[in-house]
Amino acid sequence: MESPVAQKLEAILTLQNIDSRLDAIFKVRGALPEEVQDLEDEIVGYETRLNKFNTDITSLEEEIKKHKEAIKESEKLIKKYQDQQMNVRNNREYDAITKELELQDLEIQVSKKKIAEAQVRIEEKGKDIDELKDVLKDRQKDLDQKKEELGTIVSESEAEESKLQSDREKATKKVEDRLLKSYNKIRQNAKNGLAVVLVKRGACGGCFNVVPPQRQAEIRERKKIIVCEHCGRILAGVEDESEEESAPKRKRSRA
Repeated sequence: MESPVAQKLEAILTLQNIDSRLDAIFKVRGALPEEVQDLEDEIVGYETRLNKFNTDITSLEEEIKKHKEAIKESEKLIKKYQDQQMNVRNNREYDAITKELELQDLEIQVSKKKIAEAQVRIEEKGKDIDELKDVLKDRQKDLDQKKEELGTIVSESEAEESKLQSDREKATKKVEDRLLKSYNKIRQNAKNGLAVVLVKRGACGGCFNVVPPQRQAEIRERKKIIVCEHCGRILAGVEDESEEESAPKRKRSRA
């Protein structure tokens, strides 16, 4: 009957093998998932800017509307003052009405100037919107293409990935929490995702540094969990050379 330590090592090695197969699936996808996410975020940013431009144009149009209403009001007042000017009784009244006429004329000129400025800004923002729409169209095209590529790759491995995820969930439950935390931490820091390895040809299967014979003997006994003194990976066993060379060698044909 296997010792508790041996059972722990078998459980963590099984989990590693499943994760390695999942890593291989994700590796085939490459940077596509990140590229899709980046493009989606970029498009959201462009759409936000587009909405802001449209909001700005709406505000400018409202501003123009108010100025046009102000011009109409000033024109009404001018007509009113012109009628009053025809019936003034003295120079003082005439001068006062004349100043009011000048003031309303100035208000009209200011409003017309602000209308012209707002129209220029609307035109500029319209050009910005057209340029942004072109960029957005190109980015959306890129996104659709990337999504299609990713969808094709995912569909090819979807069934296998689903099974492996299910197997991983079962395997995880067989590993004690403290060991699982260590495993996840080592995996996170390892470039190749290997947290559990075998000793192969006298070296660590992760960093390839030599493991002394005495250390290998201890690993074979499986009485305690041993980690590589160089990389910190869990050493789950020793693969004998006879196992590595179990495949029959092809005989050389004589000349």
